Order: sequence, then C-alpha cells, then structure tokens
Amino acid sequence: MAMTLRLTAEQDRALTLLAQAQGSSKQEAAVRAIVAAASRLVADAAVAELARDVIPGRAALEARIRQARP
Repeated sequence: MAMTLRLTAEQDRALTLLAQAQGSSKQEAAVRAIVAAASRLVADAAVAELARDVIPGRAALEARIRQARP
C-alpha cells in the first residue's frame, strides 16, 4: 500500500541519519522504525498487563503515576 509521509526538515534529517546509520534507504528506515516502535508498545503493554495481574497494588500505583504526569 502506498502512503505519502510528510516530514519537517528536521524530521527528514533525522530519517536520513537513521537510514545512513542502518545502511538502508529512508523508506526502509521508516518501516523499521514503525515496526520497532509497534513491537515495543505491544511488548510494554503485555508486560504492564501481566504486572497488573501479578503484583498486588500495581494498578493503583500505575494510576497514581499517570495522574502525576503533566
């Protein structure tokens, strides 16, 4: 599926640097970054859910931390 990605000059520079560091195209670097971010979010969510189920009081502590964030 085709998609247009609109980036600021700074974001484009960051993507260029990422692609250079990976030795890949900017398109491949963007795809890798998306997959990595999604993977971390899913894994983090699974760990958080497990912790809420296993650690007593974890859900209440997590709620207080979320409320304290700006």
